[in-house]
Amino acid sequence: MENRETANILWFDQLHRTDVDLVGGKSSSLGELTSATDVPVPYGFATTTHAYRDFMNRTGATDKIKALLDSIHDYENSKELHEACAKIRQIIIDSDMPTDLVDEIQQAYAELAEKVGEAQPFVAIRSSATAEDLPDASFAGQQESYLNIQGADDVVQKIKECFASLYTERATYYRHKQNFPHDQVALSATIQMMVFSKASGVMFSVNVGTGDDTKIIVDSVWGLGEYLVQGTVTPDDFIVDKETLEIVSKDVTTKNIALKRLPDGGVAEQIIPTEQANQPSLTDDQVVELAGYAKAIEKHYGCYMDMEFALDEKTNKLWLVQARPETVWSQKNKNQSVEKEEQHMAANENQTVLIKGLPASPGVATGKVHVIENPEDIDQFQPGEILVTAMTSPDWVPVMKKAKAIITNNGGRTCHAAIVSREMQIPCLVGTASRGVAAMDVLKTGDIITVDAKNGIVYEGEVQSILVPAQQTAVASEGAAPAEYFAPTATQVMMNLGDPDLAEKYADLPADGVGLMREEFIWTSYIHEHPLYLIKQGKSEQVIDMLAEGISKVARAMNPRPVVLRLSDFKSSEYRNLKGGEEFEPHEPADLLGWRGASRYYDPNFIEAFKLELAAVKKVREEFGLTNLNVMLPFVRTVSEAQKVTDIMATAGLVRSADFKVYMMAEIPANIILADQFNQYIDGYSIGSNDLTMLLLGLDRNNDTVASLFDERNLTVKRAIAHLITAAHKDGKTVSICGQAPSQYPEFTEFLIQQGIDYVSVNPDMVKTTKHNVAHFEQRVLLDKATGKGRQDQTNYQW
Repeated sequence: MENRETANILWFDQLHRTDVDLVGGKSSSLGELTSATDVPVPYGFATTTHAYRDFMNRTGATDKIKALLDSIHDYENSKELHEACAKIRQIIIDSDMPTDLVDEIQQAYAELAEKVGEAQPFVAIRSSATAEDLPDASFAGQQESYLNIQGADDVVQKIKECFASLYTERATYYRHKQNFPHDQVALSATIQMMVFSKASGVMFSVNVGTGDDTKIIVDSVWGLGEYLVQGTVTPDDFIVDKETLEIVSKDVTTKNIALKRLPDGGVAEQIIPTEQANQPSLTDDQVVELAGYAKAIEKHYGCYMDMEFALDEKTNKLWLVQARPETVWSQKNKNQSVEKEEQHMAANENQTVLIKGLPASPGVATGKVHVIENPEDIDQFQPGEILVTAMTSPDWVPVMKKAKAIITNNGGRTCHAAIVSREMQIPCLVGTASRGVAAMDVLKTGDIITVDAKNGIVYEGEVQSILVPAQQTAVASEGAAPAEYFAPTATQVMMNLGDPDLAEKYADLPADGVGLMREEFIWTSYIHEHPLYLIKQGKSEQVIDMLAEGISKVARAMNPRPVVLRLSDFKSSEYRNLKGGEEFEPHEPADLLGWRGASRYYDPNFIEAFKLELAAVKKVREEFGLTNLNVMLPFVRTVSEAQKVTDIMATAGLVRSADFKVYMMAEIPANIILADQFNQYIDGYSIGSNDLTMLLLGLDRNNDTVASLFDERNLTVKRAIAHLITAAHKDGKTVSICGQAPSQYPEFTEFLIQQGIDYVSVNPDMVKTTKHNVAHFEQRVLLDKATGKGRQDQTNYQW
């Protein structure tokens, strides 16, 4: 039996992920996928690290390389590093590979040809270093790859060039920065069947922009994936829910060039026809298939994964060509929850959005812009500046580490520049050109800007209200006590929030989002004037800005967790208390049942005010990039009202979609009885148990004469809630509750869980308690079901 430790060649099905010392990270990972999973992987073999060391020692290259490395006095000196590395690579290329090793490589190539049934198969030859693709340090992309290689002699030559690529400037500098001794790193060459790539890409089993591990990211371009990694082309970007494998976000870019393989070997850039350039490079079914592979690979490896794929233009088959542990969020999320980069927006602070981009590495920074158009000018870059360029290539690593933030015209969040930025924890935005305006067309050297890289926004000037909370969070996290543990639950626990100024204070709570944000607090805290009065004064834009500022405080603090904004629900007496309100508000004997909620929104006497609310929501989502914001319609009396209001919203550009939800308060008996009809216009319900109880029992809880009869635990209320959950779930709608009952009565929370409620939203002071209660009650339900001996709730009934 062959001794693996001294073998020069090993095939993929002989390898496992534990063989990093033998064949490096890339080759061992491909071996693991081939030998231990059902994921489709193009077949191949790998030269071993023994072969590399044998080559280096027998040619005398080892001692010559050590002498040149010892001559580097300053790794930050780009010229000195460049000259030493160029000499090292030339030494390796000029060395003759031992004859016996040449023979083994050529024989393996011939065996591969026989296995796949091709006389001279085309292969991809990639470098696989022993220090790459490790769970705590990614050396991905530091060495070279050679595509569409054909013939045994060319394979041997490219393997030798792979050996030389261990000493590119970026690879050498990167090892130095990561404190990896150069002489302890060896290289394997991966020789793998070449896919005729119609499209290619990269995917992650965690959202690398935010750390959200409930999502899978799939980025793709036409042709070979090198243009994606290099940042030459901004990819199509898909976000997939890991649990349901539903595509929740799709961003299709213009991909007018591609790197394509040539029939006789080699690769070349090609122009993509306009019609194809604007089309998705993957179908929805292909994205979902890939996400399924990502989910399976993550489960197999037991950690977040970074994967590469290719779509064969001949067979339309998807192939996985690489999988390695993701390095940044795997470490951040290992000991603590996803780090928050909370930002705060002051009510009257001017914020001018300059550009938007794809969040690649989260964080907040402010500083002076330095635009670099030509790579030859990188030595002019000064520490502490913000780097702005067309694309940040891997060769720029030495200058990248000096930057406070990085902004590029092109690229996707899985390009090499984005990966390195995340590892260095430098805020980074990429692909600004695909988001409307290229960074280099707007930003000029010397400009002072604020970069919100978590949300993908660049603001003019120094915006303290975004910077200060992030700095405070960073300081507070140092030396923090171990976080309190909260068991994961199927029933999410959300938070009710009124005053936006409290968002930063409560953002650290273990809430799954904000289930109820009351817009009324913004009017009473910031604006103080009646919307129709302000319109009359010609201040419509001021209203939009101030509403957007208040809303964005909460959306920013909670991002990426969802925030549900309940649109205005003042009663006429409450509106009348705002400045100018007397002119526009009627005097109603029972304003609880009067002109409020949805009935105002389409009324000719109020619709213009409602449009300002919608404009503010649109600004927060589209201009500020806070797409975690959703809305909720209050007090919708009839199905036709739901239709009228959602039509107005659609006209304003707010259309229900995978990443924009429209919910409805369930607080009127009609909402319960006609839920099957309301379902067609909304995504779900939030039970307002206070109003619902009053209207079901026909009493005013503020009337002392009958207040004692008010009880949300009344069987009438419970039956109504149970019916709503059944009717909503039948059409795939969600149900939450935002009233006081879950906060006051733990047994009511237990009832809700038994009925299958999706979310429970409580006041901030009850979030932790409710999280524990929900976990306890879910375990109780599971135990009762498993044993069949659990106690029965006496309020249960049969319809």
